[in-house]
Amino acid sequence: MSSEVAEWVRTDFGLDMTTMDAVTHGADRYAQLWRARAVDGTRYAVKLSGGGTSAGLAVSAYLAGQGVPGVAAPLRTRDGRLWADRDGRRLTVVPWVSDTRALDAPMTVAHWRSYGEVLAAVHAVPVTDELVRLLPRGGSAYPRIVAATRAVARRLRDPAPDPVATDLAAVWSAAADRVSLLTRAVERLAVDQPPGTPVVCHGDPHLGNLLLGPDGQVWLIDWDDAVLAPPECDLMFVTGGVLAFAPVTAEQREAVLGGYGGTEPDPKRLAWFLAVRALDDLSDWTRQALDPGADEAERAFARRIVRGLVSANGLVTLAEAALRDLARR
Repeated sequence: MSSEVAEWVRTDFGLDMTTMDAVTHGADRYAQLWRARAVDGTRYAVKLSGGGTSAGLAVSAYLAGQGVPGVAAPLRTRDGRLWADRDGRRLTVVPWVSDTRALDAPMTVAHWRSYGEVLAAVHAVPVTDELVRLLPRGGSAYPRIVAATRAVARRLRDPAPDPVATDLAAVWSAAADRVSLLTRAVERLAVDQPPGTPVVCHGDPHLGNLLLGPDGQVWLIDWDDAVLAPPECDLMFVTGGVLAFAPVTAEQREAVLGGYGGTEPDPKRLAWFLAVRALDDLSDWTRQALDPGADEAERAFARRIVRGLVSANGLVTLAEAALRDLARR
């Protein structure tokens, strides 16, 4: 496959690749990624994407053109497009900016501050008519997410005779009151929360999508989930971290918000986006774990994610804490 993709890159982008090394980390089931090296030694991220839309490519190209730091612009094809159509998927080429993910190496205070500076620069760009046309509104899918959560809960009340389903049924039963709290809060706050001004948001700026460089430099990658939303849609990722195995400490949060400009997220919008994301992740990863046709390793990974979501550092717990804080206010 890599040799075929290398030939497509040569034909579509005019680049001759000498190596194509598969990259296996990441949660996108519809994408394949390679770390490629061209004949002049320059390295690139070559990606075949089968899901989502091309909007993220347009966004990252626009942000880089606006001088936003930490955003690598996709290369254009010979005929000026941001991607090539190959095998029913999008073929893209982006400069390979770093080998180091924030999940894999300690972040310095300078890295955390730069993280906030990049988010602030993204949120400050003008929202064009083209972006309004291309990008969905952040959180607009909450009715579908709530419905999916309730459907999974009903499914697990009478689980299939399968060890994974039995285990997940126990997990959901233990968390049932918390999940119900989140679903009710999402529906209530969708009507009751202040609207906020929509800005360009990455939509998924967790540490797995952050690359580290020297002297505190960072790059925000993978813009496939870009949306128009209030800043809290992104800032929820730095209030405590949405990854149970990589919580954000109070000191790290302070550094990010210092780089961002010291603005505190609106507590009502923050709690709402946290709760929506928690329900979306919980229902989606549970469905993946329950899929009997999926690879056993993938099912086991999904089950670990579900357990992490309801753990002490998990996103369900973070959302619940944000809602409790909101009630105290």
